[in-house]
Amino acid sequence: MRKMAAVLERSFIEICGFERETLHRVREVTVNLGKACVSALPGGVKFADSAGAFHYEDSGKLLSVTSNRFIHWSTSGDTVQLVEQSLDTNLLNNAVKLKFTHCTVLLGGVTIQETLNNVIILVSTNQSVHRLLLPHPSRMYRSELVTELHMQSIFTDVGKLSLQDPSHSAIIPSSVGQTGSPSTSTAWLSQSGEAHYALGSPAGGIMVVTLAPHDTQGGVSVLELKRSSMMQRLSGWMPTAIRGEQSPADLVLSLAVRELEEDSFIFALCQDHKLRMWSFREQACLLEADMLDYMPACKGVKRLAGQGHRLRLAFSSTTGLCLSVYLAVPQRGQFTVLQLVATDNNRYSLDHISSLFTTQETLVDFTLTSTDIWGVWVDDSNTTVVKYINFEHNTAGQWNQVFVQPPPEEEVHIGVDQDPRIYRRGSERISDLSWETLKKEVTVAVESELQSSVTEFEFSQEEYRQLQVEFWSKFYACCLQYQEAVSMPLGLTVSQHTNMVCLLKKGFVSFLLPCFAVDHLYLSYDEYLFSEEETPITEDPEVGRDVLQLVQCLRLVSDAVSGEMAYEMEKALEHLQSPERAAELVLENIDNVIEDIQNKLQDVRNPMAAMMVLLREMDLETDSEVGGEGPVAPATLNVRISLSQLYGSSSAVSVVCQAVCNLAMTRALFCRDLLILQKLYLRFGDNVRTDANLQHLTVLELSDTPTLSSSRSVLSPQTVVELFYQTAARKIIISQLFCQRQTNSLLLWTHMVSNVVHLLAQLLWPSNPGFQFPECLMANCQYTQLQEYVRLIGPWCQVNIGSCRFMLGQCYLANGEGQKALQCFQEAATEVEKEEFLMRLTGSEEEEAASTPRLQYYNKVLRLLEDVGLSELVIQLASLAITEAVSDINSQAALWTRIFKHHLDLGHNSEAYEALTQNPDSSMQLDCLRQLVVVLCERSQLQDLVQFSYVNLHDEVVSIIESRARGLDLLAHNYYELLYAFHINRHNYRKAGTVMFEFGMRLGREVRTRLGLQKQVNCYLAALNCLRLIRPEYAWIVQPASGAVYERPGASPKRNSDGEFSSEPVKRQVDILELKDLEKEYILSRSRLTLAQHHPPSAAIAGSASAVEMVTLLVQTGLFDSALSVCQTFKLNLTSVFEGLTFKCIKLQFGGEETQNEAWSWLAANQLSTVVNTKESRFDCY
Repeated sequence: MRKMAAVLERSFIEICGFERETLHRVREVTVNLGKACVSALPGGVKFADSAGAFHYEDSGKLLSVTSNRFIHWSTSGDTVQLVEQSLDTNLLNNAVKLKFTHCTVLLGGVTIQETLNNVIILVSTNQSVHRLLLPHPSRMYRSELVTELHMQSIFTDVGKLSLQDPSHSAIIPSSVGQTGSPSTSTAWLSQSGEAHYALGSPAGGIMVVTLAPHDTQGGVSVLELKRSSMMQRLSGWMPTAIRGEQSPADLVLSLAVRELEEDSFIFALCQDHKLRMWSFREQACLLEADMLDYMPACKGVKRLAGQGHRLRLAFSSTTGLCLSVYLAVPQRGQFTVLQLVATDNNRYSLDHISSLFTTQETLVDFTLTSTDIWGVWVDDSNTTVVKYINFEHNTAGQWNQVFVQPPPEEEVHIGVDQDPRIYRRGSERISDLSWETLKKEVTVAVESELQSSVTEFEFSQEEYRQLQVEFWSKFYACCLQYQEAVSMPLGLTVSQHTNMVCLLKKGFVSFLLPCFAVDHLYLSYDEYLFSEEETPITEDPEVGRDVLQLVQCLRLVSDAVSGEMAYEMEKALEHLQSPERAAELVLENIDNVIEDIQNKLQDVRNPMAAMMVLLREMDLETDSEVGGEGPVAPATLNVRISLSQLYGSSSAVSVVCQAVCNLAMTRALFCRDLLILQKLYLRFGDNVRTDANLQHLTVLELSDTPTLSSSRSVLSPQTVVELFYQTAARKIIISQLFCQRQTNSLLLWTHMVSNVVHLLAQLLWPSNPGFQFPECLMANCQYTQLQEYVRLIGPWCQVNIGSCRFMLGQCYLANGEGQKALQCFQEAATEVEKEEFLMRLTGSEEEEAASTPRLQYYNKVLRLLEDVGLSELVIQLASLAITEAVSDINSQAALWTRIFKHHLDLGHNSEAYEALTQNPDSSMQLDCLRQLVVVLCERSQLQDLVQFSYVNLHDEVVSIIESRARGLDLLAHNYYELLYAFHINRHNYRKAGTVMFEFGMRLGREVRTRLGLQKQVNCYLAALNCLRLIRPEYAWIVQPASGAVYERPGASPKRNSDGEFSSEPVKRQVDILELKDLEKEYILSRSRLTLAQHHPPSAAIAGSASAVEMVTLLVQTGLFDSALSVCQTFKLNLTSVFEGLTFKCIKLQFGGEETQNEAWSWLAANQLSTVVNTKESRFDCY
């Protein structure tokens, strides 16, 4: 059963949801009604910047297009900036800035309401009123199914609106003699579509400006709600002039409006501390109440004009309409909550519900809900303070805490081993081009300023480092100033549909999340901690008191640990040093508070039980895998689509991941302080016995979690946690949340976000069975972060050990450290049958399954190594795997084949041959042998090929080489020479001669060139030499008879060369060739070569010419010696030779000088010893 951590809804924590690096593309729209209408007022009133928000009515419904969607705005001077935001989808074109020329936006000057078809924005300035008519999100998409990851915002076409059109803008008319401008405003949309703007008149009272419905023709009407002077006197009011006041008593400070029973009630909180309710329909004041009546000890306050009073309304079906009035009086402030009660005859009264007091901070804004008051203040040090209180069930009047984000440290500790160029983004960040570019620009700017300030040409390294620290500290100070400016709170919003609370700041929006119990205790202010009546993490009151006392001790330890000591301890943990030793070093430096801590510890009766309760509450371990309880029940398509988008926008990803970061950081500090406290207990001696198991549950387990650090939105994710949540975790979490949940239930923010954060933390926690986080890092190639993750959890995490080793091997592989990778892969092999990730890894094997999971694992790793070309490592791992495959012949054969292949790739010819001979599969062995022959031939490494012994493979080698020789081009490949050398090396001269004779025969038929004839002569000569080395009785070879078809490898025995069936089986005739037969072929081939050398055109026909034909060709060319040699060898008649010679002589006798010169060429081709070339002997020759 999965344990969920206790969530306290009596404290919240602020999580910044702003997108630091994905700034909104804000479009500016200027509204200018013309100088004739609007002009700058000299010395006009300057209103403070403000902010507010609007939440869609269906924002809490999963199946709505507006689920988790809202609009927030901020005003500053003449500008209103509006941003539409969604936690489910990313909205495009969602930010717009409206600039109203020569105007100032009033306090309360922005109101947003929705109708069935439109979202209407009403804006009031000191001189004009405006209406923006935008399409409702539900009307922007024709289909109910919205599947896009991005959606268009309602502000997409805001630039197309005619904002200056009279039907959407109007000038506020000024009364005769009136000076000044309205001070505050509110607006509302009537049921008939009219836009009403209630403005606090500078002369007192309320002016209501009305624009006709947008789809009708109509002008602007103005109504003034003000008591007459007579009524003022009857009511006890005195004219302003008599009292000497600078402004009227009924000057409105804050306005609010609510439509009830077909009427609009305007509530005005005035300068005279009185609340007045006006009926817009009857134009009458129906109610007037002095708020000071609800304030005790208010003497002197009545004489002071109210300045900072605020008014808020809240309506619910159970309580009706409630009002909250904030009275800002010197030295204190008070909230008064009242309920509007209707009596007979259209009369109304106010019932007092409660009065709540606050401290002296300056109120920025507050919000009233049906049960609570939420407020945001700024104290004297400009620090934001947020609190809330239930106004009905809080008799003690104690406000609940909201832990706001503390400002960044004013100084950053820079270790001696650190570069002063500080980029505090954590090692877990994924690469980001925009961030890298910014880093370069900042570095260049700061370094340039540093260089320009240096006047000396030489200084020491230490001096230069000090300068670096100084200039980077200046840059950091500038960043702090900017951060302080954009973090200024402007408003607060609470959704009545989802209970989502947002803090609206000048530069961004932050979200308030419910605080978990342990975090609540650790972060609580002392005054709250001392007054805790119960502890939600234990039902035992005795243990609960001990827990509170222990937490107070932890707070003392935390306050005593300096920033430098905290840094040293964090560095020790990062370097995997003993946390116990680091805690002892810290303890040695806090001697000044040890006595106070010891005194506090005396009140803890059972420290062991208290510590175990706290540690158990922080424990994120589960018995089963998160998300393993089954998928979401079958649902309709739109439900599945809505679930696929829930909390998937960049804003939601940022908020959830920062919340997990905050949780991790808080608990890391908690455990650090708890370990220091335990060391202190041990120093005291017998006061407590802290066993090893308790120490094991402390910092050592949680110290790595700061790597889950915060960042911004993830249109492109900025941290590995955001990457994980976006790509894998969110789907698992949503499935877990909705596996037993009704999809039509409301999406309550406090419940949903707490569960999402807790489940994400469980998915990230290394000691849980799930391994999705490292898988995500590996799938997204985040090897540096994955390696650091495995390093940090390595010394203590006892879950998924083998899987972590495999992941580390992947990291080493990606970084080019193959030998380290192989070591990790080997270490992981022992866990293959134990861990779910490794079982899935081997179960996805596509090849024929090996006999054991470990062999399947080895096959997977071998493919990884092959993909990156690490042949040596493949050989090592395959050799190891063979020892595991003793009884699996198929696996052995595949592994030996792998070993052979990679030895051959590496040029390890002898090792490749050895692997080949070890292969138990004959077919694979033959394939390897064929590959060996081909590769060594291509590499011209014939010496190795010939010298291998080929035990039991001799015939296969010969067959392979013969097949290659007969199937490939004769001149491009030298397989015949290889086969000849193979037989010669084994002293098989007859086969060697047969090979060369066959080579020569093919050359004569297929290569009819001079080069071919030269090779043929050499082949026949080599064949002769082979046969002469054999005893005469064995000096013979077999040759197919003349006319037989040459049988190539692969030829069909049943079909001819045309593919037709042979009519009868082909009968082969064979002839036995002896030495004298080869000598004849040699003489004939030599004569062919001689002919081709003297008459190149004859080469084409000489190759296949018989002996008789060759005699004729030789005589024609004048090669009488060669012709004579052929005749003598083949015992032919010499008549043709002498006839040819006679013809030549006669032609020479009767020829001229040219004929005689030509004769010298053929005479020179014959042996001179047989020709007497003198005139005296010329006739003797014949």
